[in-house]
Amino acid sequence: MKKIILLFSTFFIFILSFCSMAQKNTSSSKNKFPIPFDTNTNQTVTYQEGITFLKKLARAYPQFLQINEFGMTDSGEPLHEVIFEGNGKFDVLSKTEKENKFVVFINNGIHPGESDGIDATFMLLRDLCTKEEIRNEYKNIVLVVIPFYNISGTLTRNSTTRANQNGAAEYGFRGNVKNLDLNRDFVKCDSKNGETFNKLFQKWQPLVYLENHVSNGADYQYTMTHLATQADKLGGKMGAFLNQIFTPALEKAMLKRNEEMTPYVNVFGSDPIKGWEGFMDSPRYSTGYAALFQTFSMLTETHMLKPYDKRVKATFIFMEELLKYVQTNGKELQKLKEQDQKEIKTIKEFALNWELDKKKYRTLNFKGYESSLEKSKVSQLNRMKYDRSKPYTKEVKYYDAFKATAKIDAPKAYLIPLTYTKVLERLKWNNVKMDTLINEEHKNHKVEVYAIKNYKTSPRAYESHYLHYDIEISKEEMTFQEALRYPEQKYVLVKMNQLANRYIFEMLEPQAVDSFFAWNFFDGILQQKEHFSPYVFEDIAAQILEENPALRKKLEDKKAKDSEFAKNAYLQLEFVYQHSVYHEKSYLKYPVLRVNN
Repeated sequence: MKKIILLFSTFFIFILSFCSMAQKNTSSSKNKFPIPFDTNTNQTVTYQEGITFLKKLARAYPQFLQINEFGMTDSGEPLHEVIFEGNGKFDVLSKTEKENKFVVFINNGIHPGESDGIDATFMLLRDLCTKEEIRNEYKNIVLVVIPFYNISGTLTRNSTTRANQNGAAEYGFRGNVKNLDLNRDFVKCDSKNGETFNKLFQKWQPLVYLENHVSNGADYQYTMTHLATQADKLGGKMGAFLNQIFTPALEKAMLKRNEEMTPYVNVFGSDPIKGWEGFMDSPRYSTGYAALFQTFSMLTETHMLKPYDKRVKATFIFMEELLKYVQTNGKELQKLKEQDQKEIKTIKEFALNWELDKKKYRTLNFKGYESSLEKSKVSQLNRMKYDRSKPYTKEVKYYDAFKATAKIDAPKAYLIPLTYTKVLERLKWNNVKMDTLINEEHKNHKVEVYAIKNYKTSPRAYESHYLHYDIEISKEEMTFQEALRYPEQKYVLVKMNQLANRYIFEMLEPQAVDSFFAWNFFDGILQQKEHFSPYVFEDIAAQILEENPALRKKLEDKKAKDSEFAKNAYLQLEFVYQHSVYHEKSYLKYPVLRVNN
């Protein structure tokens, strides 16, 4: 009997010891690899603390984690590429490997004041390295992380510039050292960050891209909202899947984790009860850029007024559920991507620019707070105020369907003058294949030439540019020799048979909302270099009209229709000049040529 009691006691002590060890192991990872959030849930990690943490974690678990310097940023500090993979390969996937390995790319700190994702990602990486049972849940995931994208903004810590945000106690600044918003810089790439990101994205060509943010705007009950790339614009099989299956599955998974979320509440200064529009992410944004390369992409947008610890927790849970979904459904997602990539290489027509389809909407059961109008203590005028003691769940209209405003035939190729080095650099960063064209061999080939008929320009600087919009073009066909601006000019031939076709088209068609033309890369053509002196050109113009009755009729017709024109002698001389051999043919002629056969 004593032996039985002794045996039982020994077993009981063993169980207690095992439980104690398990409890210690659970917290040991925090003790060995701490971040400030562990002890102060209103504190976010600094840049120096974060890089030190990652290097320490990678040294302890080199079989699972690697941290590399990859390219440069405007801060003078390198961008860091953090790779987690269960088998420690840490390299881009071959074609066969993509069937069983799925790359998820997470970007943090693009707006450093929105630091939720930074802390949440460090916690996730720590769990993946230190906890085998968690690591085994994601055995087919290759996780690529940018821990701090806007490094200069991260280093500019303060506690005042996020006036609308509840924590962290200190955080970074939205602009980088050039005062650029890097979330508008993914195609124009004025920053070194943008260049490096293009190269890193193209290196990995991820299946899924995620960027972590904090929202601004209305007040509501949710801690987490999400913003997926616009499904109509993504198009193909991927667009439909994203809208109908992928995003709803993540919403259900979050609901099971008691972190119900809703689509990004895209309202500012008004009550969400009136409904709202989906966000159109053009290529200047990360998700819009990623869509050009057939990548499922999404932003988290935690609510700025919720406590910092709740926001970090919600972001952490979302990333866990996203990885679980990709782990389970990666083969299907990869198949859809490959099908759309195959189609994009041979597509004959591209949709260009988008507008809201006001006839289509979804109904959401939205959880908000009642609002009312009160007299402002500042202006003495009405201001809106939310009452958190009056929560509601009501049906609201969510308009997230968009339609293309134009559809344009894809050319066989584009010809880009070799002199436009900034354009060619960006194409190269995005794996666009190019060949130098020797003029003499192609002088009689037919090309299509655009002329810029009308455009508007932003009156104020926007992200270091004066952005063009509402761009109208005319086009004409001529031989390549006729289209040449300068006799010795060399061109680069870009064929439209590539995985980057969508990117090529959006960047080189001048009417596109984020084209290189819209972002001022071709502004030299908008200024006339030669002109005329009226007192000299009077006699020349008279002779031109005498020899060209058809032009004389055009002039008289315009005078009859336009009274201001009829009263202005200079405008009439200019009209004749513009229709004469004296007018420079390069003025307003878009230098990129289209080859259609």
